[in-house]
Amino acid sequence: MDTFSFLRLNARWLAAGALLTFMSSFGQTFFISIFAGEIRSEFGLSHGEWGSVYALGTLASAVVMVWSGGLTDRFRVRTLGPVILACLVCACAFMASNNSAWLLPAVIFALRITGQGMTSHIAVVAMARWFTAARGRALSVAALGFSFGEAVLPLLFVALLTVYDWRLLWVAAALVALLGIPVLIGLLREERTPQSMAQSFQSVGMNGRHWTRNQAMSHWLFWVMVPSILGPSTFGTALMFHQVHFSEIKEISHLTFVAMFPLYTAVSIFSMVFSGWALDRIGTPRLIVFMYLPAALAFLVFGLGQGTGGLLLGFALFGLTSGANSTLPNAFWAEFYGTSSIGSIKAMAAAVMVLGSAIGPGLTGWGIDAGISLETQYIAVAFYFLCSSTLLFFGVRKAATLLPAAA
Repeated sequence: MDTFSFLRLNARWLAAGALLTFMSSFGQTFFISIFAGEIRSEFGLSHGEWGSVYALGTLASAVVMVWSGGLTDRFRVRTLGPVILACLVCACAFMASNNSAWLLPAVIFALRITGQGMTSHIAVVAMARWFTAARGRALSVAALGFSFGEAVLPLLFVALLTVYDWRLLWVAAALVALLGIPVLIGLLREERTPQSMAQSFQSVGMNGRHWTRNQAMSHWLFWVMVPSILGPSTFGTALMFHQVHFSEIKEISHLTFVAMFPLYTAVSIFSMVFSGWALDRIGTPRLIVFMYLPAALAFLVFGLGQGTGGLLLGFALFGLTSGANSTLPNAFWAEFYGTSSIGSIKAMAAAVMVLGSAIGPGLTGWGIDAGISLETQYIAVAFYFLCSSTLLFFGVRKAATLLPAAA
């Protein structure tokens, strides 16, 4: 089926996926960190203390994600999606109304589990399960919602922050999430998987079998994959989380920094669409082993580069990895472990990524407080990506021999 026909015939379900990934923006680091300066000032927090608060709330969400992610194997998207969006509305309102520093970890937990965790998880599991031959294209289209939010929301809200109180902007975020509920219900009046338990359109994984979550976690390939999927969430989160401080040490304004996001997003979208197209034709094993190399170069540039030119190059390189990261890992779990328990398996992978996003701000924040500059830390990050890519290359090459012939 050509791409135009695919989009036309599946527009309703693809739009639902894109809507969910866009709504996840309000629980993503790139959005929360817009208000880092205001939150640190209001609650009297250092970089390390704010990083610790963020890490604690995010870590708690990773733990809960292990259980809550499996709900996608039991409930339809049109049932679970609106409930999670309603919880996201409450989380945004919680941030807007909170006046206690000791409640900040709970606020971050609520935003991260509903936004970054469940809202995006529901979207990618739905695409991976609903589509088989066109899984790459479906994941790419659904991820456009996240890319749109990443391109538009930081620039818009940083500009609004110069005029409106930061708490009022969180009220606006809650209202946007609230409006998404009836839209999602309308799009999913007829769900692509009709059964009340999502068990159709299943494909098998390695050795021609359906893998359970416990079986996947006891397999060596899962743990080979862990360092790679940790990288973008850990250090991409750190990059966004410390955007105010990073702007200061690079001697540019915060507005100039977020003005680079549209370029980053444009490259991400290109990479996302290309990787989705390519994996449907070339296959996940041949592509995924190279996807983290641009990130290694990006963080080397972030560490050594100066001025807006260096930052733009770094964002373009990291955009290549970020875009591919929206499609290839999600297809990887379905292709290597099958789709019967994809919700539970993907939940574990999502928990690892959420764990990474907890580690990143705390680790780099403590480093800053200890006198280790972000630039020095980012050079070390580049080396991390290089090592994890080498491990992934040999691991996937070995595991690919276990895939069914059709894969």
